Amino acid sequence: MSPPPLTQSSPVSDPRRFKIPESVLVVIYTPALEVLLIRRADAPDFWQSVTGSKDALDESFEQTAVREVLEETGIDCRPGTPLAAGLRDWQLENVYHIYPHWRHRYASGVTRNTEHLFGLMVPAGTPVRLSPREHSAYQWLPYRQAAQACFSPSNAQACLLLSKLADAKESA
Repeated sequence: MSPPPLTQSSPVSDPRRFKIPESVLVVIYTPALEVLLIRRADAPDFWQSVTGSKDALDESFEQTAVREVLEETGIDCRPGTPLAAGLRDWQLENVYHIYPHWRHRYASGVTRNTEHLFGLMVPAGTPVRLSPREHSAYQWLPYRQAAQACFSPSNAQACLLLSKLADAKESA
């Protein structure tokens, strides 16, 4: 018998389907380096940037980033939209151990995830529309404060790198 396919799962999906351990972290920020943080609906003290796993093994990290930003915030940075030019691949990855309480979402034996980092610069005042199933609140914070508020160490580090990465990538 072959193993089940590796695909993203949700609480109501087929229990034989699992999340792919390849994801994106998208730091959404303004030109003034204010960072959008969103609070997870299932963990009230868990503030984060946009994150999400690939839906298919052949989905690119950029496609995943665009899809997750739209799903989680309502911000549209798909190719051809005004915000598409603001999405930058930071060419950085984090590999981390998946928190034990979320390992059930992955195939048996999967304990590590590879997270690819992106930045998305948006104008100040960009409207945010959360997916209430996933997130319960949002806030814009200066990047240093955002780093302090992040639950995930890799997310905090990405916020702290923002000033260097935004300057370098925007001028490239």
